[in-house]
Amino acid sequence: MILKELETERLHLKIAELTDAEFFLKLYNEPLFIKNIGDRNLKTSQDVENYIKEKFQPQFEKLGFGNYVMIRKSDNVKVGAVGIFVREGFDIPDIGFSVLKEFHNFGYAFEAANALKDNVFEKFNFKKLSAITTEDNISSQKLIEKLGLKYIKMIDFPGDEEMLRYYEI
Repeated sequence: MILKELETERLHLKIAELTDAEFFLKLYNEPLFIKNIGDRNLKTSQDVENYIKEKFQPQFEKLGFGNYVMIRKSDNVKVGAVGIFVREGFDIPDIGFSVLKEFHNFGYAFEAANALKDNVFEKFNFKKLSAITTEDNISSQKLIEKLGLKYIKMIDFPGDEEMLRYYEI
């Protein structure tokens, strides 16, 4: 089973595809994304297409869920991305989200992440879900806690230079 799309009150969530390369190029190169999530070193549309082929598509094929584009229903504008990821070195899948700067503070990340969380617990029989964020990313910490995840401890994530806050539900 593949969870291809979801609907919320204001958003349509769809699987990230090659046609979304320009959107991800913009999103993944925003200064706040690089600061809070990390530099994916994606500088061209081709870099992003390869990233989608190598990172996003295999997870959907293997697990049935992954990274989704948030599209605002009122005007079909892509506002952000939300996903549940299985990461090397982690036993529990983690939820992540990012929104283009001009769409911050509209509640889109919570709306999308909450819908995705509820669906994977129901459809994929999840027992646990995790989230990670930097120590100074207060807005993500608040959103993670609003989703029902609880802070557990600081962790050293492979490939990351700083300690990260680790949450679970």
